[in-house]
Amino acid sequence: MTPHEWNATDYDATNAGIIELGLEVLDRLELTGNETVVDAGCGTGVLTEKLVEQLPRGHVIAVDASQKMVEQAEQRFADNEDVEVILCDLLDLDLDGKLVDAVFSTATLHWVLDHEQLFRNFYGVLKPGGRLVAQCGGDGNIAEIQRAYLAAAGVEPFVDFVGDFVPTFFADPDDTERRLLDAGFRSADCWLEDRPIVPEDKAKHLREIVLGSHMQRLPEELQESFAETVEQILGDWESVGYVRLNIDATA
Repeated sequence: MTPHEWNATDYDATNAGIIELGLEVLDRLELTGNETVVDAGCGTGVLTEKLVEQLPRGHVIAVDASQKMVEQAEQRFADNEDVEVILCDLLDLDLDGKLVDAVFSTATLHWVLDHEQLFRNFYGVLKPGGRLVAQCGGDGNIAEIQRAYLAAAGVEPFVDFVGDFVPTFFADPDDTERRLLDAGFRSADCWLEDRPIVPEDKAKHLREIVLGSHMQRLPEELQESFAETVEQILGDWESVGYVRLNIDATA
């Protein structure tokens, strides 16, 4: 599921802080170099490219639900036969019976509201012993901004368009471990980590990354005033209070 259509052209710069966190997640994957790995929510492919470097004899299936993101990734890997880019909602993930060694994902799973089905899909494409290594927004993620946008969304003229709309699911570790085990995984280890980010362009990051789903529900003439209202409620803010949910599981 994609919550909105991203600005794929500027995404790598606008979301640079979160991409840096993704490199740390990649370090947890511990590859030998010949595996087949799904990059679940590949975006523009900037982290997929780092993943490919660790798979000189392997293969990557890069999946994203955003048409614009997929187009960027396809351009990035146009000359690389070892990377397959697929436009697909993760809730519909099906590799036609093909099993992979690992699923890797960063900054994506909180945009998927049904984690039970999501984890069943991941388990269904993994070989026995295959790993899921992921990071996404977790319980408490962007709490201050979320309070601000819900307050702004509840007043005229925004309420009729966004109201109590929340496009994300920020899960806690215990529930996530339970969901993974219920989906079939034989082991699951999940934990939260406070990782605030100071974006280079705070206004752009707020509008395109954090509020993007809300902005696209609003008429164009109300979008900027909604973002400004959120900023007014926030007051003098320096960082985005990201709380990351880390996931390590074995099928």
